[in-house]
Amino acid sequence: MTADSAYKLACEGTALLWRGDYHQARQMLSALARRVDRKPPKAGGSPRETFHLQRQAQSRRARILGMLLVPLDAGGGDGRAGDGYSVPLRRAPDVREACREAYGPPEGTGVRHSLVALRELLGVVGAHEWRHRGVPVPALGGERVHPAYGVFSPVRGEYVDLVAGTELPPGGLAFDIGTGTGVLAAVLARRGVTSVVATDQDERALACARENVERLGVSGQVSVVAADLFPPGTEQASLVVCNPPWLPAKPASPLEHAVYDPGSRMLRGFLSGLAEHLTAEGEGWLILSDLAEHLQLRTREELLAWIAEAGLAVAGREDTRPRHARSSDASDPLHFARAVEITSLWRLRRAGG
Repeated sequence: MTADSAYKLACEGTALLWRGDYHQARQMLSALARRVDRKPPKAGGSPRETFHLQRQAQSRRARILGMLLVPLDAGGGDGRAGDGYSVPLRRAPDVREACREAYGPPEGTGVRHSLVALRELLGVVGAHEWRHRGVPVPALGGERVHPAYGVFSPVRGEYVDLVAGTELPPGGLAFDIGTGTGVLAAVLARRGVTSVVATDQDERALACARENVERLGVSGQVSVVAADLFPPGTEQASLVVCNPPWLPAKPASPLEHAVYDPGSRMLRGFLSGLAEHLTAEGEGWLILSDLAEHLQLRTREELLAWIAEAGLAVAGREDTRPRHARSSDASDPLHFARAVEITSLWRLRRAGG
């Protein structure tokens, strides 16, 4: 089958099961990607329209490339119990450990044979390599944080540097809301905060955070607990930190939950519950990019109104410019917004405090 024929079938919604050489499957995937990318996303009449057209183009690209499937066996090919996931194609790499990290152990599922999009499998293998290699964090002296599959990686270090460089309020207890890899909790512990309670509602993130605080030697100061936003109980903290997803849009995949916050649910939930979880002199640190404002997805006036409605006041703000590659990529359809993006740490206190 030619790449043109495969592309036509994939565009029509027909999945293609690859049975041949694994490396040739990767070549076919690259050929499909080149054909998808020949038609760049349209520019809208407004920043908001351009953003949604870009997301539609990304969704179409993911759907088409996701039509190229490869077999994935969790057991022996002859029906006997196997030792985990394998791709029964010529020259296929050993993906067993990567798949176990992403999908869990295959034992007991009763499923011996399945199919997986090659694009997804490559993402699983890439995440496995990231986890073992780790991401160096300058705020931790260059020590590495190891992100798990599906947990947001701290590759954008500017927000971590904001937490590392802002003056701490007096007090010994801090909450890290939506901890993810646990990187901000670790930074606070390294800065001398006596006790940090790090929360998340995703089991994979909780396991990842516990692993990282143990690796970094701060498990004596950091407790990782399952919670939707604030930890259970009535205890108040002198510092509450939250780095919610920055864009109010609906995620299209589990991996996008760290980027998109439908209806600003997490942001508004954090703001509305912050005052009651702060000590009288405590501060809430909201880490947020203004990218949503440049894309006309949320206004600064809306954000300030939510802060005031929550009984909070802005005590100060620390700003920084993003340093990631996409901020200087003029070919990015959203470059007009990324080029002027600012990431801020909003210092919030109880109003009248």
